[in-house]
Amino acid sequence: MKPLIGITTNQSKNANGQPTVMLMQSYINAVMQAGGVPVLIPSMIHNDGWDALYARLDGVLFSGGGDIALEHFPGDSHPRIDDVDPERDSVELKMIQTAAEDGKPFLGICRGCQVMNVALGGTLYTHIPDQLANALDHSYPGNMRTVLVHEVKIEEGTRIAEVMGDPILKVNSLHHQGLKDIAPSLRVAGIAPDGLVEAVELPDHPFALGVQWHPEWLTDQEPTQNLFRKFVEVAGK
Repeated sequence: MKPLIGITTNQSKNANGQPTVMLMQSYINAVMQAGGVPVLIPSMIHNDGWDALYARLDGVLFSGGGDIALEHFPGDSHPRIDDVDPERDSVELKMIQTAAEDGKPFLGICRGCQVMNVALGGTLYTHIPDQLANALDHSYPGNMRTVLVHEVKIEEGTRIAEVMGDPILKVNSLHHQGLKDIAPSLRVAGIAPDGLVEAVELPDHPFALGVQWHPEWLTDQEPTQNLFRKFVEVAGK
């Protein structure tokens, strides 16, 4: 049986203003190419439905999206904070805390990496350009999803180094927030040239990795293929 990989989603509206659940197809493609079966997780799911769905999943992919509400971490208010979804925050924070405890494999991408840090006790830069000295431009427009804009140095001896197999990665970048104080239980696994942490992991967990870039758009690269394959492989055990 192929492993079931839950993927978190955004709440949005279509052109007629009707509520929708939205997810970029690139996440679905990446999971399927790696041998998994994608299952969408609606953020408005209630607790009893959450428990039933979570129990059936073999792994969880926390996708990109809007910003996390400041009520969940001590961060600076900023006018660029946008697209906050309280229901999504609640579901994802609970899910990461549960998966960290019970060993269910998970992968956090962009927002998902940030939720991982906040869920386990870390904080965020709420707008990198105004809060990190000499910061690179990390917030490129959405039409540059496959353009590699900066390097990430992968730390030796980390799980991400083992999985991706390359000490220096060229990555895309689509975020204006970033990891600030790293959660006590997390290990730094990748750093951008400006010092911003771009990858973290939970040691002694079957698979708990977070990356700040968007590997789902880079599945033509071998390191990215390795990342998704290993995630799905561990989820299937």
